[in-house]
Amino acid sequence: MGRMVTEGAGGRVVAGRYRLHERLGSGGMGVVWRATDQLLVREVAVKALPLDETLSAAEARLRRERTLREARAVAQLRHPHVVVVHDVVEDDAHAYMVMELVDGGSLADRVVARGPVGPREAARIGIALLDALRTAHAAGVLHRDLKPSNVLIAEDGRVVLTDFGVAQVAGSTTLTESGSFVGSPEYTAPERMSGAGTGPESDLWSLGVLLCAILSGASPFHRDSLGGVLHAVVTEEIHPPAQTGPLLPVVRGLLERDPRRRLDAAEADRMLRLYLSTGRPPATTAARASRRLRRSVLAAVLLAVAAAGAGVSAAVLLVDGDDGGGGAPASSSPATPTAPTPPHGSASVSPSGAPSAHASPASRPKGR
Repeated sequence: MGRMVTEGAGGRVVAGRYRLHERLGSGGMGVVWRATDQLLVREVAVKALPLDETLSAAEARLRRERTLREARAVAQLRHPHVVVVHDVVEDDAHAYMVMELVDGGSLADRVVARGPVGPREAARIGIALLDALRTAHAAGVLHRDLKPSNVLIAEDGRVVLTDFGVAQVAGSTTLTESGSFVGSPEYTAPERMSGAGTGPESDLWSLGVLLCAILSGASPFHRDSLGGVLHAVVTEEIHPPAQTGPLLPVVRGLLERDPRRRLDAAEADRMLRLYLSTGRPPATTAARASRRLRRSVLAAVLLAVAAAGAGVSAAVLLVDGDDGGGGAPASSSPATPTAPTPPHGSASVSPSGAPSAHASPASRPKGR
């Protein structure tokens, strides 16, 4: 494993400092070990590239660059919901990243072990991830692989975003320019699938898929083949699972295929916090503005109708008072009225308009 990796009684020692213990997990981006920093006497997590003797020199170089890219990306960020990188060491073209150790396991493991989470817990997790993404995006870092297995849940409940292995840093060369796709298709935004430019909106799409997955147990784009996944993400009608419940407005907004119409991080955060504070399904700012506009138009119409009715009533009174009789008003005369009462005979009032103006609280649309 290289000249700086030695064997010890308690396991391998990397760079003469980090003693590896049990394996915590592995994936396409590398193998993560629980380790001890023997210099500072603390537990850490060490991420190492998996050994694969079949890799060509070019492929090995790409893997090494990917690990270093992740280290550079995360090293820019300081946020309680982003994993902390302590150190990066290299040895004979092998790279190792030393990170904080987060006890508790991944969000994916939690869903498998305990089942899907409820809406309130999903909202809490979503808010934490939005905070982390906003910090990353402000630093010019896109995660590009947001999914439950890349989110850690500490034993105290802290949400930690990790594995920036396919992150794109503004101003750097991407690892996908060779034409290969890097990421998790079920969680990848359609604009990335089609080869269009990506931005923060792509991570927000992935967050929408993640919320569906942790609420229902599976991505809504899961299919039996890669081709099926691509077709589902890019063209099929999107059906968020019923378990999204009160978070459906947030999920629908995040899973908007047009990135220009997709919910931004600030609006998604506002909606999730509103749900946590009120317990009611949140509405988007656009939806609330539309309801306010409809109420304003209705109020204007009613005022116009009332004003018109008052004008007609005044005209009737003037006609009745100008016949010189000085008798009782026409409304109290036993004779048939010469004109209908204005509020019930105005031709400018729609039959559906009157009931809506006097709808009971139970039938009036509720603001959300």
